[in-house]
Amino acid sequence: MIDNQQLKGLNEQVNQIARQAGSILVKYFGTGYDISMKDDQSPVTTADLAANEYIEQHLHELTPDIPRISEESTSCHYQARKHWRQFWLIDPLDGTREFIKKRPDFTVNIALVENNRPILGVIYLPVADHLYFASKNNGACRCIKGSQATTINVTSKKSRTPRICGSHAYHGRSMRRFLNNVGAHQLIARGSSIKSCLIADGSADIYPRFGPTWEWDTAAAQCIIEQAGGCLTNLELRALDYNKESLLNPSFLAFGNKNVDWKRYLV
Repeated sequence: MIDNQQLKGLNEQVNQIARQAGSILVKYFGTGYDISMKDDQSPVTTADLAANEYIEQHLHELTPDIPRISEESTSCHYQARKHWRQFWLIDPLDGTREFIKKRPDFTVNIALVENNRPILGVIYLPVADHLYFASKNNGACRCIKGSQATTINVTSKKSRTPRICGSHAYHGRSMRRFLNNVGAHQLIARGSSIKSCLIADGSADIYPRFGPTWEWDTAAAQCIIEQAGGCLTNLELRALDYNKESLLNPSFLAFGNKNVDWKRYLV
């Protein structure tokens, strides 16, 4: 087990790894790079792969005994990883489609999972130079353009007009029904895990995600939101688990105010 002080020191080191990976992505952003399609028909670029190589190499040097799962690496079969007590979960470029469209809404996501729950999370927005990070029992913080880290918290006030995060993409039937059930609202359209960061720092109230995502899309966000006082749960309001046989997530809700019955808007 890693104690709170060790986690805090580890967090600082992983922050630097995320920043450096982000600088790699920025070098490719808006310039020439190759694009190919993975088996699930999602795009991957040479920028994804370059950032991933950097992160994996430096995490291995930092913690050689902790295994890693990354979106851009061949994952271990469940039988080989199901007994892992700790592992790193990496998305070197969350928001590849945004990246390809030359939108700045992409992030670097790195999480440390212990006993199926994220205990450390880092999300870096390279273009904006915003860094969000957290570790278990140490709270959540944000650095803006290299400034000193400040503690962040989810909103504790119930908004008359809920601020709801959604993607730039077309909203499916479940999302439209949720918005209709909420009634008057402010929709904040952003890409990648930036939406979860807005929950963590109190800039938004809820981010409902209907449809599949992967564990590396949410692990860092879950740690940051939880340490900021909020929740990232399935639609039954149970926290997401990690290192499942299938690395796919269920639909989820990320929200700040625990006193609001968000579930009632799902009907």
